[in-house]
Amino acid sequence: MSIVGIIIWLIVGGIVGWLASLVMRTDAQQGILLNIVVGIIGAVIGGWLFGGSINGAITIGTFIYSLIGAIILLAIINLIRRGSVR
Repeated sequence: MSIVGIIIWLIVGGIVGWLASLVMRTDAQQGILLNIVVGIIGAVIGGWLFGGSINGAITIGTFIYSLIGAIILLAIINLIRRGSVR
């Protein structure tokens, strides 16, 4: 993996994490680093759920799968922390 690939992963992970935090209304609690982490872990979850590859190209489909995975991750975190999904 090249440096450019890593930078693209960070940017897309940040966007996906930010969008997921807006959907789950946790944006005020997260900074950019946590958004990136949520986005990348969401991509792994989405790839696992929908059978995609973590090293696949960034397309609309993989972006949406990553977003769904990040939303699922935030819902699980909210469920553990607060006892409700919100």
